[in-house]
Amino acid sequence: MAGKGTPATALLVKQKVPHTLHAYDHDPRAESYGLEAVEALGLERARVFKTLVAEVDGRLVVGVVPVTGQLDLKALAAAAGGKKAKMADPAAAQRATGYVLGGISPLGHRSRLPVVIDASASGFETVFCSAGRRGLEVEVAPGELVRLTSAVVAPIAA
Repeated sequence: MAGKGTPATALLVKQKVPHTLHAYDHDPRAESYGLEAVEALGLERARVFKTLVAEVDGRLVVGVVPVTGQLDLKALAAAAGGKKAKMADPAAAQRATGYVLGGISPLGHRSRLPVVIDASASGFETVFCSAGRRGLEVEVAPGELVRLTSAVVAPIAA
């Protein structure tokens, strides 16, 4: 995978975190990047997580939820210690994370953002999330994901 590294994969390597990369051919017409990964890699839907950027009381916060569900904005706001949440402007999300939409990883952001991971991740030995570009997923233990992102774990999926 020479030349295909991302800030997310670089962080995992630097921190010596056991992980497995799973690449697939991304279809630009895919309506759901997460469900595309499920289909392309033959994964269990509940173990694949999407990374969404929201604005909580005016600051960007990252929510990581199963691809099968939606982000509960009220629950995210509460978990992040705020009152009101709305989805972030896509351009602001891309600027803050350094990733393109559909390839935003919970790891290796350009700016340090608070991260909240849905509690369901804790029920698996490993979970899958974007490795920082469309068509590349990383499989990692949820505890490592929490540790590397200093995440709060809370029920934020709707």
